[in-house]
Amino acid sequence: MADEHPAQLTATEAARRIAQGRLTAEELVSACLERIRQLEPAVQAWQFLDEEHALSQARSADERRRSGEPVGGLCGIPVGVKDIIDTADMPTENGTVLDKGRMPRADAAVVARLRAAGGVIMGKTVSTECAYFTPGKTRNPHNPEHTPGGSSSGSAAAVAAHMVPLALGSQTAGSVIRPGAFCGAYAMKPTHGLIPRTGVLQLSRTLDHIGLFARSLDDIALLATELAGYDPGDPDTRPRARIPFTAVLNEAPPVEPMFAFIKTPHWARSDADTKEAYAELVQTLGDRVEEVELFASATDAWDWQRTIMEAEMAANLEPLWSRGRERLSERLRGLIERGTETRALDYQRILGRLPGVIESFDELFTERYDAILTPPALGTAPKGLAATGDPVFCVLWTLLGMPAVTLPLMQGANGLPLGVQLVGRRNFDARLLRTARWLERKLG
Repeated sequence: MADEHPAQLTATEAARRIAQGRLTAEELVSACLERIRQLEPAVQAWQFLDEEHALSQARSADERRRSGEPVGGLCGIPVGVKDIIDTADMPTENGTVLDKGRMPRADAAVVARLRAAGGVIMGKTVSTECAYFTPGKTRNPHNPEHTPGGSSSGSAAAVAAHMVPLALGSQTAGSVIRPGAFCGAYAMKPTHGLIPRTGVLQLSRTLDHIGLFARSLDDIALLATELAGYDPGDPDTRPRARIPFTAVLNEAPPVEPMFAFIKTPHWARSDADTKEAYAELVQTLGDRVEEVELFASATDAWDWQRTIMEAEMAANLEPLWSRGRERLSERLRGLIERGTETRALDYQRILGRLPGVIESFDELFTERYDAILTPPALGTAPKGLAATGDPVFCVLWTLLGMPAVTLPLMQGANGLPLGVQLVGRRNFDARLLRTARWLERKLG
């Protein structure tokens, strides 16, 4: 391991070596830049990258550490940031030509927290158009003829290709978990409101989440520790004690976890690879998993999510629509047009139904289960670059604001990654990571 190329290191191991003086931030960032130069022509994960600026941040981190100043848990660690998350020193273009060259006045809250923790903002990763469905230029690092997923395409691909050990994304339907699964990265969508969205392109207050990409569960815990918490700019965050993600992750569960295998009404659409892999997974888990039917109260959730997303996106993207609707994709224009026609009564009725469904899932966890087991996508990354795949297996958990992770533990017949999604109880994110660690070790 001592001879391992720095770009291959997990963030946790790299941070340890930097703290011990066995690796410098400049060496790590230089190694990542070398990797980017090699693979970016094929993967195309980056919307903005300034090598000298990245190296300058790394040198500053090294100087702070050498001078004995207090440094954060991400000192010198390179992080990719999705191009809908504001950065005061780099453009944030939101995946649309209408915002080309846009320079934010301030960092988003999560970027400010990355900097405070010593992280190196490597650059801006490609987003689909306004974090919706129209793809950007990014390709799957395992096979460039296949989609990386979306909308956090560049972040998932950059981590999977070992260009950076960590990256940030966002999810409004399935934009973190799906590309994480397609690219073979670890990815997490936390509880709604756990990580602030201040300074991030707002699509839907009800549905938007910040998401995390990494190459290990330890790295997810490391990054979540620095980002979770209250921010006055995000009304869905709240003051709370610091969550000890890493400590909980490394605890042994008091008893072996129980899993509820929920296929959802969309199971029949899943690929043969998914059905076969999950049958084997359920067999391996034996008496630690039980198939559970989805509550009748949740069967309309996919329609609810669509209504909320269309209505709130239409309102939030109205300035772009007014500036240049003809420059938006046909698919995004259609969404905005439908959203403007949503009846207020229908929208309010749906919002009123969500707490009851959340309560039903809370009871499920309280009575018996530690996590829900369900696919992150219909199968492996589809061939072709005109679409980013279907988020259908992520929609329900996003709507309800429940934490979810995808683990790169399986493989399809075509050799592409096939993820395992675990969903936890709201506000029990650290315990979900602990359960994921148990499953990872169980499967070897």
